[in-house]
Amino acid sequence: MSSAETPTVTGNPLPKVDAGQTPIWLIAISILLPTSFAMLATSATNVAIPYIAGYFGSTVDEANWVITIYMIANAILIPLTGWLENYMGRVLFLKVFITIFTIGSLICAMASSLNMLVVGRLIQGIGGGPMMPISQAILIASFPYNKRGQAMALFGLAVMVFSIMGPTFGGFIVDNSAWQWIYLANIPVGIFSVVLVHCNIAELKNRVKPDKVDYVGFIALVLWLMSMQIVLDKGQQYNWFDCTWIAWLAGISLFSFIFFIVWELEYHSPIVNLRIFKDKNFFIGTILGSSVNMIIYVTIVLLPSFLQSLMGYNAMLSGLALAPRVFSCIIMLLIIGPMVEFLDNRILIATGFFFLGLSTIIYANLNLGISFQFVVVPNVLMGVGVILVFIPVSGLVLGTLPKSELSNGAGLHSLCKCVMTAFVVSMSSTLVARLSQVHQTYLVENLSNFNLIFQNRLHSMAGHFMSFASNYATHKAGGLLYKQLLVQSKLMAYVDVFEMFALVAFILIPFGFLLKVPKRDSKM
Repeated sequence: MSSAETPTVTGNPLPKVDAGQTPIWLIAISILLPTSFAMLATSATNVAIPYIAGYFGSTVDEANWVITIYMIANAILIPLTGWLENYMGRVLFLKVFITIFTIGSLICAMASSLNMLVVGRLIQGIGGGPMMPISQAILIASFPYNKRGQAMALFGLAVMVFSIMGPTFGGFIVDNSAWQWIYLANIPVGIFSVVLVHCNIAELKNRVKPDKVDYVGFIALVLWLMSMQIVLDKGQQYNWFDCTWIAWLAGISLFSFIFFIVWELEYHSPIVNLRIFKDKNFFIGTILGSSVNMIIYVTIVLLPSFLQSLMGYNAMLSGLALAPRVFSCIIMLLIIGPMVEFLDNRILIATGFFFLGLSTIIYANLNLGISFQFVVVPNVLMGVGVILVFIPVSGLVLGTLPKSELSNGAGLHSLCKCVMTAFVVSMSSTLVARLSQVHQTYLVENLSNFNLIFQNRLHSMAGHFMSFASNYATHKAGGLLYKQLLVQSKLMAYVDVFEMFALVAFILIPFGFLLKVPKRDSKM
């Protein structure tokens, strides 16, 4: 099947697109252009938060709602992709949500207050949420099986490469211009994307419009994801379950999650078809895809944090530290297509997890004396591992689903990755904070009057402050040594977290062999 086809049901007017005449590369450009910029805007905003907080005179915690509200809107819309596509029709669906994303970007760029920016990000999240699953579903349906490696390479370019480029792009913008340009860049792209969709994307064949709206399932989904995201984002700030309202929200999230699963499995016309998890490839592929996201975003979050908080890098330099993996990703994308077509995809996945584990374990050798060049090698290896896992998994996870379930499957797959990403980003920050306290407890034992090395160091440093009173010089030297202890404790916490996720990557190496690889001549 070279592209989507014209509808025969629902009574909608036939679009102008001739599915049989539209080149698949033009279909790919039309759907991946808005997806790329949606992913870029998501990760670029993260490094701009301190600048946004300063611009509006708010705290960083208040400005973090710009990220939180976007992730909530994204998470809610992602699993609804299949249902909304069937309800609205593919072409109208794409036009509407690209337009919503563009309007949200305009509001963000023109925001005169933090509240207005949060509203703009909410609208932007609603529009950008379905972009990733719908692009994956359209590419899977449009490309023949023998070109699926190329299709997923293009998908990886839009999703992975642009996500990784986000911190570098955002750091460059905020250090050299105004943060508003992060959002202004999306406006012409959004307008052009609507034109491309109208001209090149055809309607679904045999689309069956849902006869009922599952309001109960939708409300349960909203309650679950909204409360979960707030708990994950604000838990560390309010000391988790020591805070009453965090505990209540966690309970509401758990109850809504269980209710949502039971309701969707039993309701005759669910808004999300959870029964596709019975498909072995979809189930295992979702676990592997979520794990890849987990490892990627741990490094995307923690490495710039380490460089900025302990090494004194600015936003642009910390973003550039991730740039080497962009180049290795692009190089791998150029060669992964033939590799997927001619090699066993399970071997590629196992090799990819090995590279992910190797790169993450190298991060565990961080110290305060590293140069900028030190992060190049693990970043290059990370880019290689990401593509070796992401591309085969993206093709196999939906490869055994019927075409009628592709959009629903892509939405559920993306939701699981989104939830895992939110969970891991929150947990990694919490682990760094808590493990640094643990290391501090052990290291402080060395700051003792019975430790001769500490005493020699203390008196040596006090000698540098002898222009002050002797007692004051000793206190100042002691304070400086304690500050160094805090830095070392935090450094050791970063190392511990990287070691944990390296272990996860190595454990996942054999799991790819549980996937079923379709025969080469199968018609997908």
